[in-house]
Amino acid sequence: MKRLLNRIFSRMVMTCLLVALQLSVMIIGIIGLGYYYLYVSAALSVLSFIVVIYLITKDTNPDVKLAWIVPILVFPILGGLMYVLYGHVLVPKRLKRNMLKVRQQENYEDIYGQNKCDANELAEEDAYRLFKYVEKYGKTPVYKNTAVKYYAMGDDAWPDMLADLRAAENYIFMEYFIINHGEMWESVLDILKQKAAEGLDVRLMYDDIGSIFNVSKYYWRELESYGIKCIVFNQVVPFLATIFNNRDHRKITVIDGKIAYTGGFNLADEYINKVTLHGVWKDAGVRLIGDGAWSFTVMFLQMWNSVRYVEGSYVNYRPQIDMTGYSDGYVQPYRTGPLSKEVVGESIYIQMINDAKDYVYIFTPYLIVTNELMLAMKLSAKRGVDIRIVTPAIPDKKLIFRMTTTSYRPLIEAGVRIYQYTPGFIHSKCLLVDDKLASVGSINMDNRSFYHHFECGTLIYKSKAIYEIKKDMLDTFAISEEINSDWCRKNLSRMTFIDAILRLISPLL
Repeated sequence: MKRLLNRIFSRMVMTCLLVALQLSVMIIGIIGLGYYYLYVSAALSVLSFIVVIYLITKDTNPDVKLAWIVPILVFPILGGLMYVLYGHVLVPKRLKRNMLKVRQQENYEDIYGQNKCDANELAEEDAYRLFKYVEKYGKTPVYKNTAVKYYAMGDDAWPDMLADLRAAENYIFMEYFIINHGEMWESVLDILKQKAAEGLDVRLMYDDIGSIFNVSKYYWRELESYGIKCIVFNQVVPFLATIFNNRDHRKITVIDGKIAYTGGFNLADEYINKVTLHGVWKDAGVRLIGDGAWSFTVMFLQMWNSVRYVEGSYVNYRPQIDMTGYSDGYVQPYRTGPLSKEVVGESIYIQMINDAKDYVYIFTPYLIVTNELMLAMKLSAKRGVDIRIVTPAIPDKKLIFRMTTTSYRPLIEAGVRIYQYTPGFIHSKCLLVDDKLASVGSINMDNRSFYHHFECGTLIYKSKAIYEIKKDMLDTFAISEEINSDWCRKNLSRMTFIDAILRLISPLL
């Protein structure tokens, strides 16, 4: 009951009520203008026309354009105004300016030159083009000399993470979308407090929207009282709701620059199945030990300096670790975000699917794909590639799940095999291709992850971890329900008009 009351009176609920109030006042104000209503409605209709022209000429995803243009034309009085207030991707000016400043001050060779791999030695490898693309547009290099451990469940990663945190000697950097009070977070917090007291540089960054149900507005002050440096990313301002769009959805832990964790799990009890919200919560992640962990150190410091500028140089954080001679394939950590016109996350997924020769296995909690990604999967299936996708059987968001199911029929008809994870909710974001290449990270298969959020992941090539990922995927297929055409006819035959509307507006969600 206490948890329910906390949610009812949470900052997110209050924020949503304030936004609803803002819209209500706006609508009532327009209707109540009486004699002047005709002039105001004409002005708003002109605004809608200008917005439509702007969208037509804007260099952005056509799906997003259409999803806005249709409702604006149907509701011209308020449609254009709604887009101005809530529609466009608007990174807060100060954050954008600081991020660009940080990037401009950095020299790629100075940051990565010490241990990065010369990508040209991969010229004969299948993944060479993908690595070169990420290196050029994602600005992150390829590494050898990195041990990779794959975790099929957050439960498995938790003990290792605690052990590594306890062994930290110099610094601990953590960046998460969600933190929430409970056994997982409290166990981590106890270590962070201890390490801060010992004089280590301990920093935490968490997203305000992601954690808004879970912690108080000024929780960061409590953390700083323990000696933990803390930043709340992109704090909520209810009457400027357009900035809600750009969230820090990344999951990163870096310890001394030698060890890095990333994947889908946040710092909350559902991710390690200490509480049951949607059946078994299945999540995936990786631990990197060695040279590849440095990229995540740089990612964290770049984001930190964009919000609270501290370091002019990252040299002091570079670890002294010799992994020379350790060979476990290649890794390429990568990042995506709304500052770049290059949609790195979606492009990586599409190229992995296009380059596949034998199979592509996919774990994703949400399957709300763009036309380009849908076409890539269908064409690969039609040319004989075994494409299998696992989505949840027990959803965390029913509307989003309904949108996910609208993608089933066209994919199945093209030969894609779709499964629902029967034990509960699968939150993993993984792709595996041809026993050689995998991506594990925080990026969902939806527009929000591709276009609005700051995300991260790791490309893994010819590593021993590939076989652990494949084993997990095969085991998951075996305990999941395969969806076929009969299932679609039985479960998706109703509300077809609603499904069509959901598909139309899905790029906005």
